[in-house]
Amino acid sequence: METFANLVRAEFTPKNTFLNTASSGLLPARTVTALEEAVRLRAEGGPLDPLFDDVEACRAAYARLAGVPVERVAAGATAALCTALIAAALPPGAEVLTVEGDFTSVLNPFHVRGDLKVRAVPLERLPESVRPDTALVAVSAVQSADGRIADLPALREAAGEHGARTYVDFSQAAGWLPVDADAHDYYVAITYKWLLGPHGAAFLVVPEDFGGLTPVQAGWVAGERPWDSCYGPVTELAHSARRFDVSPALFTYAGLRASLELVEEIGVETIHAHDLALADRFRAGLATLGHEPVPAPGSAIVSVPELGRLQPELDRAGLALSNRAGHLRASFHLYNTPSDVDRLLDALSG
Repeated sequence: METFANLVRAEFTPKNTFLNTASSGLLPARTVTALEEAVRLRAEGGPLDPLFDDVEACRAAYARLAGVPVERVAAGATAALCTALIAAALPPGAEVLTVEGDFTSVLNPFHVRGDLKVRAVPLERLPESVRPDTALVAVSAVQSADGRIADLPALREAAGEHGARTYVDFSQAAGWLPVDADAHDYYVAITYKWLLGPHGAAFLVVPEDFGGLTPVQAGWVAGERPWDSCYGPVTELAHSARRFDVSPALFTYAGLRASLELVEEIGVETIHAHDLALADRFRAGLATLGHEPVPAPGSAIVSVPELGRLQPELDRAGLALSNRAGHLRASFHLYNTPSDVDRLLDALSG
């Protein structure tokens, strides 16, 4: 069996010190190969059946990573579209509890409805803010801007006490943070960050009874027999969460299949330990330099207030990070090493 280090070296060849997975992850070599093969298949006029098979392989792999039956997983395109699906199912006047400053894709579909009561509270007050009239709580498991992690067990308990449903976006968590998708009513994640896939795919996990959702975006792929549902209304929706599918970006899923295979091969627990060790190394180094990051214990994302202005300079020096809300955001993943952390610290000490 290949060692973690050897496997990573074989898959990733960045030309810089890449510390920006929270924006988009690096593509593994096997994913690049899969994308090239998919493009060649189209260019040569071959049958596309293998590409549709990739969609189902990705659905199954994601179900394993999320710890849910594959029948509960819908294949989508973006987190915002999945949020819109859930927003469309709420009755007029329903209260949606959200977090201040959460990522827009988790929030905006509820706001544009115009007839929902959308309430925002600080992340640390989310569980205690659930009320008897709260219909839905929507939150990112890990905050994009600064890496803070939501107290999901406390949220689930509070929601259960008041009969509220929960909608959790794991886009900044899936791939490095072990999660229990079965503990939430709805669970979404895009796949181009920590899951290392191309842009254009997202997965939505729904309850066994579909949680009251209506497949308002249903096209031919949402049919129980898709190839018999190409013309006229779909007469029989899929008996699984596939009824919420949108027509897949086939190249994306061809590449994503290879990426998910790599994540499964290494294991989320192993990736979690690796990423957190690097994040903690960076936090310790910041302390020696007199900088205090946003408190986010246990997170692979480290955000340093007031240093976002340094992002262009660091980029010119070959260090890829993000400027988010004025903070310098570093995010660590399986292809990073302690030397990457030390290189960043050296740059910040200059």
